[in-house]
Amino acid sequence: MNSLIKIQDCSVQGGTKKYLDRVDWCMNAGEAWLVIGPNGGGKADFIKALSGSMQFVPNIRPANEINGGSEAPLYSSRYSDSVAVVSLEAAASLIEEERERDESEYMDKEDAGRTGRQYICEVLGGSSKKNAPLPPIAARLETMPQVKLCGIEKILDRGLRYMSTGEIRRTLLCRALLSGAGLLVLSDPFAGLDATSRAILLEFFDSIVRRQLDSSSEDSGFPRIILSMERFHEIPSAINRVIEFSNKKISFGGSREEYENVLAQRQAASEKEREVQKAAFRSELDKIRAESKIISGCKVSKPGESLIKFTDVNVGWDDHHVLENLSWEVKAGEHWCIRGPNGSGKTTILELITGDNMQVFREDIKLFGNRRGSGESIWDIKKRLGIVSYRLHVEYRMVGGTSLENTIISGFKDSIGLYETPSDFELATAKAWLNLAGFGGREKDTFSSLSYGEQRAVLILRAAVKSPSVLILDEPCHGLDEDYRDKILGLLETVASTGTTTLLHVTHDPTEVLECEKHILELHPGESPMYAILEN
Repeated sequence: MNSLIKIQDCSVQGGTKKYLDRVDWCMNAGEAWLVIGPNGGGKADFIKALSGSMQFVPNIRPANEINGGSEAPLYSSRYSDSVAVVSLEAAASLIEEERERDESEYMDKEDAGRTGRQYICEVLGGSSKKNAPLPPIAARLETMPQVKLCGIEKILDRGLRYMSTGEIRRTLLCRALLSGAGLLVLSDPFAGLDATSRAILLEFFDSIVRRQLDSSSEDSGFPRIILSMERFHEIPSAINRVIEFSNKKISFGGSREEYENVLAQRQAASEKEREVQKAAFRSELDKIRAESKIISGCKVSKPGESLIKFTDVNVGWDDHHVLENLSWEVKAGEHWCIRGPNGSGKTTILELITGDNMQVFREDIKLFGNRRGSGESIWDIKKRLGIVSYRLHVEYRMVGGTSLENTIISGFKDSIGLYETPSDFELATAKAWLNLAGFGGREKDTFSSLSYGEQRAVLILRAAVKSPSVLILDEPCHGLDEDYRDKILGLLETVASTGTTTLLHVTHDPTEVLECEKHILELHPGESPMYAILEN
């Protein structure tokens, strides 16, 4: 068998710490692998070792065990120094890097940062230094098949910080394809992509992988691909092998067909428990709210009260128009789903509400009956808002040493991190919410020690803890495995049913739209009007 990667009796280590005790796995020509498993189960550690940010270390075993016939511990890979990873974490790291490079405060204008063209050209002979000249190949990026496959021809000259989450992910993918890496790991690549982008990526994956399933086509001009997913959902048909990690061990390794049979058996067993769990979940949440009086500090909105009102709002920069003549109102008790293709302005709308987009002060936007910029402070606004967004996740990754209980408590303070001593009430409330979401006993764990999906789940708890008037959810289920996703969606549905919190929910996944979300704001970029208001 022609082994491309062989791991025999190896641990996964980062520095002096061991993350996985034993990994036995082999990838051969003619195999297309999916790496899957629950948040915190070990999947992310395995991917980090494949990429080189952690290490596969052969375990030390007595000589008589090896001489007895078993294979000696071994790690060999054709791609040891040639692996690229495209993931939610990589996208977050890129945004963090752009923020660190931002020199707006030293300039007489806003620092636009690197464009997609500059960033991609860094792997094509260009330099990452600020204002460095572009290599000659930059002028013909639009003609390259990798750029066309990723659908980024029209955004190459846009600054990375002005791209939507989906656009950044596609730019990362394009750069990885052009980097010359022999192995590409796509981690949860479909999260946050609109239907068109998902279809493009699925077709790309299948077409490239099918060429490589024939061992004679190793030199296809594209890297070999391993797919990593949180959920067995929209799995490309080319995948034929699956490795699953749970509880820091390999819990399955075999064919796709065998894994699908295992999943069917698990689902049949879990369906019997699901309704019982939902009832217990609601009962426990009601108990937490009653005992802690979480509404403290938040004004309760009256049914039908105007919470958010946009009147003929226009937002853009240079010649790029994001929102045009948007008029829209959200009233207390109306739960909204906001949808539209990547780059259509969904995140821009949320940032106008939260104040993260400065153009809010020149537009006719009212929050809780007051026009923005009429005298209220950002803290007055934040008291009534709970937020889960990509931007917030990036901010929290930059203060990753915060404990989980302090992360939850910071939701009361509307701060990134916690900078004052919490009260006994706040500690007890944080502990109760962490228990509710399956983090019991982990109150002192740091935010940075969690997987990306676990981090997102904790940020959802942080946003909901004070029962805000408006709970803003920008792709809240990014990176969540099946169990966490069901638990969080159940939590959000329960929060909505209390009548004290109105949801604004951005998602591309129709299976994540909550039953309570009867109102839809649908964006149609390039059309007039550029939006439609629908009833579900």
